[in-house]
Amino acid sequence: MTTRLVVIGPGRLGREIIALATQRDCEIVRVLGRDDAVTPHAFEGCDVAIDTSIAEVVPSHVEAALAARVPLVIGATGWRDREPELRAWVADAAGCVLAAPNFSVGVALFATLVADAARRLVPKYGFDAHLVETHHAAKRDAPSGTAIHLAAIATNARGAALPVTSVRTGHVPGTHALVFDAPFEQVTLVHEARDRRVFADGALLAARWLPGRIGWFTMEDVVRDVAGGHAS
Repeated sequence: MTTRLVVIGPGRLGREIIALATQRDCEIVRVLGRDDAVTPHAFEGCDVAIDTSIAEVVPSHVEAALAARVPLVIGATGWRDREPELRAWVADAAGCVLAAPNFSVGVALFATLVADAARRLVPKYGFDAHLVETHHAAKRDAPSGTAIHLAAIATNARGAALPVTSVRTGHVPGTHALVFDAPFEQVTLVHEARDRRVFADGALLAARWLPGRIGWFTMEDVVRDVAGGHAS
């Protein structure tokens, strides 16, 4: 069955989502740009909305989607300081939101590898850890939302914080390397995005997965469900 979408924010990711939608059994019913009002009426006729706008307006978009009873996929970054508040709104309204700093299925699976490696390659075996993330020169936030997410996972697993280095250069879609370094050896886990369409593809997968659910979800929930529980 075709999933009908409203896309908020036709920026770089939004345009990739729009271009790929028909190949993923999705129909774009409306695109809302910077000058369009995002009200509950803006979600009429859609099954899911995808927000790829900017951090400052994410809370108002969540409010509008909850009022319209439409599931919302959040692809904007930089709003995480508001997450506890937004989660409370979703819980109170019995609504549905999926938020991810990175929609790549590979990154969602990579996060489980990071957690496992961080639990095993610990200081008592002589391993220090650090994360290096590289993105294109035009990327605004540093560190990236994905780097913050992966670092938090590793920190929780190791019980110790690790430094994050951000590199902005050229046209790199996104590379994240978690390095475990000991005196005589090194272990490196790397995820490399080769094409920005990987993020659009994951966002469309999330949008197709979301209808009919209640709660706050992540891409890890999507891949865990799609894999039948084998992603954890």
